[in-house]
Amino acid sequence: MSYFEEYKSKLRTPEEAVKVVKDGDWIDYTISQGQPVLLDAALAKRKGEVKDVNCRGYFMFEPLRIVEDDPEHESFTYHSWYTAGIERKYWNQGLIDHIPMIYHNQSSFYQLGYCKVNVAMICVSPMDDEGYFNLHFTVATSKPVLDAADIVIVEVNDYLPRVCNIKERLDQGIDANRIHISEVDYIVEGEHHPMVEIKSPPPSPEEVAIADFIAPEIPDRAVLQLGVGGMPNILGEHLAKSDIKDLGCHSELITDAFFNLYEQGKLTNAHKEIYKGRSIFGICAGSQSLYDWLNENPACCGDMVSHVNHPYIIGQLSNVIAINGCVSADLYGQVCSESVGTRHISGTGGQVDFVTGAYASPGGKAFLCMNSAYKDKEGKLHSNVQPKFTRGEIVTTPRSETHYIVTDQGIVNLAGRTVWERAELMISIAHPQFRDELIAEAEKQGIWRRSNKR
Repeated sequence: MSYFEEYKSKLRTPEEAVKVVKDGDWIDYTISQGQPVLLDAALAKRKGEVKDVNCRGYFMFEPLRIVEDDPEHESFTYHSWYTAGIERKYWNQGLIDHIPMIYHNQSSFYQLGYCKVNVAMICVSPMDDEGYFNLHFTVATSKPVLDAADIVIVEVNDYLPRVCNIKERLDQGIDANRIHISEVDYIVEGEHHPMVEIKSPPPSPEEVAIADFIAPEIPDRAVLQLGVGGMPNILGEHLAKSDIKDLGCHSELITDAFFNLYEQGKLTNAHKEIYKGRSIFGICAGSQSLYDWLNENPACCGDMVSHVNHPYIIGQLSNVIAINGCVSADLYGQVCSESVGTRHISGTGGQVDFVTGAYASPGGKAFLCMNSAYKDKEGKLHSNVQPKFTRGEIVTTPRSETHYIVTDQGIVNLAGRTVWERAELMISIAHPQFRDELIAEAEKQGIWRRSNKR
């Protein structure tokens, strides 16, 4: 049987395909542009027909019908690995659940059998002449999900690009970014719209100040990891206009900041110890121009975050500069990036991976960035530097791992610092309105010395 004949034999309507879902099943939707919109809509129509069906996914860009059409969880419950965008809205409405994880470990949950998958549903690029569907921007964690699934349903989306594998990994038999038709049970076709573009809001004055503090810390030949948001983009623009040379990319998330650096001739990957000449990433969010740049580009390779984010791999690169956001920090250097008190915001993601990996990198630095203060709905100012975490904040990066912390008030390096030195440094980058109050709290906690500057 030819690949084309096999394809035809496995072709189903979305409604036919989702009939395989049974009571009590665990379904996986994978991530972002892999969101199976046609299958999701068809599955939601089975509300009341099936019960206790659980679904995993994360970083979704579009509404989820199984959530919006079944808010009472009569049939479906959705669990997110990382709540951002629309999933954060669902969480705030009490519609979904969250699964904690450190990103480079996520694949192992499937490989070790901790997460069973009865049915995997994923949007893929059209099949090529060799019978392969490309996993495009879902490469971060999709392959272990598909390998673990009892039934695999692919939804073909003509708009999706093809992302190249890392040749060295492919030569080792690790095909992170493709699934063969022989591994697929059912295929669904249908009308899709172009890929969702993710546009960061304009940077705030505080984010511009943070970027200005970080930029001088980045040397020529640095290998960058950038998170999403206004600050990384303004930093990319800053670097693109500077005299910096020969930057590299090794990042779980690739964004327009990297594309802008490439266009300005700053991103060459010429001096990386591994994967020289190539930008390495796990997921992607940005503009259509970014998506077009990555399509079938052998200089931009996707791989699983179990590899990209592994601290051992990151540590093989020199001058890794990891830049991530956080919500708050306390005087001990503990960092919260996932919640405001007990109110859930996002997830651990790859922050701990890159903080640890940057420590292992010769010349590496990890920056955790936040505004020094925020205003509540009534306009009252609150400090993001807290005396100690007492409201149920989730500690994302422990004090023993924290490297640089940056606010709009300054930048400090906590590596190797005593408890009282940390208190002094953290207060120095707090909003001026709260510094005396924080000193008083530090004295109560026994972490303020008389020799400390006031």
